[in-house]
Amino acid sequence: MPAMADPTAHDPTRQSLWRPLRLLQASMDADIAQVYSEQRIDGLKPSYVMELLRLHDCGPMTIAELAESVRRTHSALSQKVAAMREAGWVRTVVGDDARTRKVTLTDKARSIVDRLAAEWRATEAAVAELEAEIPYPLSQVVADIERALERKSFHDRITEKLAQDPAWG
Repeated sequence: MPAMADPTAHDPTRQSLWRPLRLLQASMDADIAQVYSEQRIDGLKPSYVMELLRLHDCGPMTIAELAESVRRTHSALSQKVAAMREAGWVRTVVGDDARTRKVTLTDKARSIVDRLAAEWRATEAAVAELEAEIPYPLSQVVADIERALERKSFHDRITEKLAQDPAWG
C-alpha cells in the first residue's frame, strides 16, 4: 500500500496556528448570538454591540468618529454601518452641515440598549471567569504579543520569512 502524501505539502492552509483562536472566537460569538435568539432579539450580530453601545453613550457620530472610537478602519465601519442600517439598528442623518452624515440609533436599538449593556457585562464576567480557570489568560497572551510586536513588527517578521522562501522571490 503506498504511503499517504503529506497534505500540508501543497496546501499550507491545512496547518494554522491561528485557526483555533478564530474558531474559538466564532464559537463564543455563536453562543452570544444564541442568547440574543433566545431573547427574540432578531437580526442582531454580536459584532454590532460595541458600536451600538458607543452610539448610545456618545450620541450620533460620523462614521470616521465612530471608527476612531472603536479602533476600526473607516472602510470596515462603513460596511458595518450599512449592514446595521439594513438590519434596522442605526440610521444616518444630516450632520452639523449638509456635507456630513451622522450615524444614530433607531428606536429599535434604543429599546434594547440596556439589555445589550447587561449582556456585555455578563460576557466580560464570563471571560474573566474563564481566564481564572486557565494557567495563562488570553488577555496576558495578547499583552505579551503586543510587546513582542513593539520589538519587531508583524510586517517585518513576515517579510523576513518571505525573503528566505524561493517561491516568493
